[in-house]
Amino acid sequence: MTTIYHNPRCGKSRDTLKILQEKGENVNVIEYLKDCPDYNKVKELVTMLGIPPIGLIRKGEKVFKEQYKGKEMSESDWIQAMVDYPILIERPIVIKNHNAVIGRPPEKVDEIL
Repeated sequence: MTTIYHNPRCGKSRDTLKILQEKGENVNVIEYLKDCPDYNKVKELVTMLGIPPIGLIRKGEKVFKEQYKGKEMSESDWIQAMVDYPILIERPIVIKNHNAVIGRPPEKVDEIL
């Protein structure tokens, strides 16, 4: 089973999902803006990706610019920011066999397939 944290409005996310489907993957699609991950899930995603929480933040989002830009925050605070505002989570995130990758570019998913 391959899981994708997906935003259907995002072209990169749609392209990544298409790659997974074309490769015949059995895909569990989580629309994370509707089914928002909790604190522990975001922390788990960051750990699986092997990046600091700030590395999973979409810095171009309006909420980031208005509330977080230029702030020094702890890793816990950044995780909580993503829980409070899931739009801040970079997408798509693809997980297979306890490995995870951000599908940017979409072909990056080949690393874990």
